[in-house]
Amino acid sequence: MTRRGFLKGLLGVVLAGLFTAFYAFLLEPSLRFRVKRWKPDVPGWPSGRRLTIAVVADLHMGGPWMTLRRLRMIITRTNAIGADVIVVLVDRAAGHRFVQRPVKVADTGRVLGGLVAPLGVFGVLCNHDWWDDLDARRRGHGPVLAGLAMETNGIRVLENQTLRLGEGDEAFWLAGLGDQLALPRSGGRYDGVDDLPGTLAQIPDDGAPAILLAHEPDIFPKVPDRVALTLSGHTHGGQFNLFGWRPVVPSRFGPRFAYGPVTEGQRCIVTSGWLGCSIIPVRFDVVPEVTVVELGA
Repeated sequence: MTRRGFLKGLLGVVLAGLFTAFYAFLLEPSLRFRVKRWKPDVPGWPSGRRLTIAVVADLHMGGPWMTLRRLRMIITRTNAIGADVIVVLVDRAAGHRFVQRPVKVADTGRVLGGLVAPLGVFGVLCNHDWWDDLDARRRGHGPVLAGLAMETNGIRVLENQTLRLGEGDEAFWLAGLGDQLALPRSGGRYDGVDDLPGTLAQIPDDGAPAILLAHEPDIFPKVPDRVALTLSGHTHGGQFNLFGWRPVVPSRFGPRFAYGPVTEGQRCIVTSGWLGCSIIPVRFDVVPEVTVVELGA
């Protein structure tokens, strides 16, 4: 190789690295967006019973990546889907130290209040919602500021609670699980405020299928067949995806439930690809998305 050829190759590598950094730190996290549709085969869901669910997950608010202006765009696009029900797996706080323009909890709740769906808009609290509220952490229980902001703006927060939606043969149960990592302890441990047995005990055996909202997908192996579908976030799809390799997935199961639909036995889980950034503001090949799950399609 000539000296000139070596320098040209080195320049190409540097330019490729700069473009990758520009894309991963700015373009994909703050400018790209998609609506990702899944039509999973859910064995526990009644055949032919159609239901469309839009999932808004892991906001991680803070400029320049997730601003109120961007959130308003996402809300508009989500409403345009025409889903029967919208669920918000929130994680409102940014979760990293690179935020240049903080976004207030109340302002986030006010914009989220623009979500509308025929069967309603429902949410669960997530780990960053608890971690960001020092008073709630000290108490070891709610209310949590992010939850109050959603409730004030018409979003029903389900904390180890269930409710029945729909009428007649179209009815189903929606359950919301408390967060599994809500309370940080020493030694890198966490106590959860989740109560899976107590939550599912509220669902009668009336033949209506059940859907569970659980921010962290790690609960899924414990979920019984009574729950046809679990909807989760938290993993961020790995946040960095290189030809299917996700080097960091915040789950003790690694990439098993990192992204998209997974069916095990009679149960199915769909993990959303999320919207914001956590730890560091970088994404690669995990485009910010609102996830749409079409059942019975």
